[in-house]
Amino acid sequence: MKPELAELDHKRTMVDNEKPEAVPVPHALVPHLGETAILLDIDGTLLDLMPTPREVWVPPGLSETLNRLVERTSGALAMVSGRSLNDIDLIFAPDVFRAVAGHGAEMRLSVSNEAEDVHAPPLDKELKRRLAAIAKLSPGILLEDKGYSLALHYRLAPQAEKAIYEAVSLIRADLPNAPIEVLPGKFVCEIKHSGFTKATGVRELMKHEPFKGRRPIFIGDDVTDETVFAIMPDMDGLAFSVGRRAMGVDGHFDTPSDVRAFLARLLDDTRLK
Repeated sequence: MKPELAELDHKRTMVDNEKPEAVPVPHALVPHLGETAILLDIDGTLLDLMPTPREVWVPPGLSETLNRLVERTSGALAMVSGRSLNDIDLIFAPDVFRAVAGHGAEMRLSVSNEAEDVHAPPLDKELKRRLAAIAKLSPGILLEDKGYSLALHYRLAPQAEKAIYEAVSLIRADLPNAPIEVLPGKFVCEIKHSGFTKATGVRELMKHEPFKGRRPIFIGDDVTDETVFAIMPDMDGLAFSVGRRAMGVDGHFDTPSDVRAFLARLLDDTRLK
């Protein structure tokens, strides 16, 4: 283990409901950008969370930062998100970025064409119908159909959390052999096909140029990002969490604005040029 990482090992624990102590991101560990792959979750990591998924927005200056990082890494920057490719493109338009989308269900390896691999089949229509009915439990529950998954957002109805998960559990009990997985997130319950995750998507991404052979840096904030945190040591990578100190990470940021500032500082660090 690298001495720098060994120093951080004693800090690698997390309690979700505990306010994290300040842990500075080890900026000195970041390798030359020409040898680095930058992998970024979006909601709650790169962009601030909003009451509904459609309300997120790209702050001034972020587009320039991301595009300069794309240039400095020879294209080795990718979004790693639970959102669909279509959603990602709408948020960052007119910019288009390489991406692992839909928790690994979709992937874009090139921005020069429409090349993408869809790894997951669509959810069964009857299953989606039953899951969609859960949105009627309370006003404020928002339904998002991604095709290969279905998400129930309850940021506007936090009191409905228990009822949502109980309803999902009942449906799963009726369909014990259904190849589905429930992903809890920040005020969202997502049901998707099993067999793919953000981690499986990242592993596949890192087999392809311009990511192949580079040292990845992954930044994420939610439970679904923990699968990627877990595989970073396999790739000699670095993992950073946002808003909390997740198990196995090398540091954390308090807010998405801190992440954006960190990315901007990477461009100004002459050591990394």
